[in-house]
Amino acid sequence: MARKDRTPNPPEGPQRHSTPGSGDADRQRRILYLSAAIGIAALAVVLAVVFLTGGDENERAAVESAGCTLESFPAVPNQPDHSDVPTLTTRPQWNSNPPTSGPHYGEWVVWDFYDEEVPLVKSVHNLEHGGVVIHYGPQVPQSEVEQLRAFYGDDPNGLLVAALPSNGDKITLSAWTAPDAETGTADRGRGWLARCTAFDEDAFSTFIEAHRYKGPERLLPEQLAPGS
Repeated sequence: MARKDRTPNPPEGPQRHSTPGSGDADRQRRILYLSAAIGIAALAVVLAVVFLTGGDENERAAVESAGCTLESFPAVPNQPDHSDVPTLTTRPQWNSNPPTSGPHYGEWVVWDFYDEEVPLVKSVHNLEHGGVVIHYGPQVPQSEVEQLRAFYGDDPNGLLVAALPSNGDKITLSAWTAPDAETGTADRGRGWLARCTAFDEDAFSTFIEAHRYKGPERLLPEQLAPGS
């Protein structure tokens, strides 16, 4: 029997070759885009943490190194016409003690250094205007009160200092910061409270520099002068 010839295999098709380096370039571009997106997201997280939990780290370091604590609270809403506090005996529901934001009386306390207590429902109005309120308790040594008085005298604009029985042996600094209302934002900002066991010039100066003139209803610095 004659042997059949084997059917030859069909010829192979042309080989496909990718352009050298094109896949690597695409991968590099994707990595760059991903890295950029991660970087932007990380920056947003950092900014949010700074705003919500501590403000400027230099401020926190200065305050805490002086033996003080620094706290921040979401601003308590209040009516823009101040009608939410009709009398000086009304006790609003604030979220810190002393208060750092929220409902207050229609008049503010005249900017000055006081040896007696002033109504909190009025001093919160001072905070809204961008001032810093300092309270000292009855157990704070008189020598420290005099240091505080001299400190106030060096730069009194936008500062209100008064006694506060509930402070005991502590000195507190209160502030209310927010975006300027003229920008049209509804953000009422945050309240800030430093609670100290003693007077410390560096810590107090750092707190004031960080928060003074930054209230939600801002007045010009000269409008916060003593006696006004």
